[in-house]
Amino acid sequence: MTTTSGSAKWQGGIKDGKGAISTQSGALNDYPYGFSSRFEGKAGSNPEELIGAAHAACFTMALSLILGEAKLTAEHMETKADVTLEKQGDGFAITSIHLMLNAKVPGADKATFEELAGKAKTGCPVSKLLNTKITLDATLQ
Repeated sequence: MTTTSGSAKWQGGIKDGKGAISTQSGALNDYPYGFSSRFEGKAGSNPEELIGAAHAACFTMALSLILGEAKLTAEHMETKADVTLEKQGDGFAITSIHLMLNAKVPGADKATFEELAGKAKTGCPVSKLLNTKITLDATLQ
């Protein structure tokens, strides 16, 4: 079992307040986030982009494992995760995540690549955690 952590601090109200996000590894250390970075496109981070980064990283690592089990090795993989946040009733909900993978995998044909990418989409730990619609576009170069 492995346990890692992230943390957040907050001061003030929802619109005028400010926060800071940190990770155990130090990749983020009091990185700013707030209402304006979440909803108004201002500088800073937000929970949705962090979920997207975590999901993209987890999926890509899972696919690397699955490719290796199929005796394939990626020369290059790049995954982007678009996380959709929508207003629902009195609040907000993450309603979907769309993964976009672009990869170069010598020796892989399109059908095998799509099958293995699909296994990674459903099998990575972050996908298992999230209870939302997750879609995937996988492009083999």
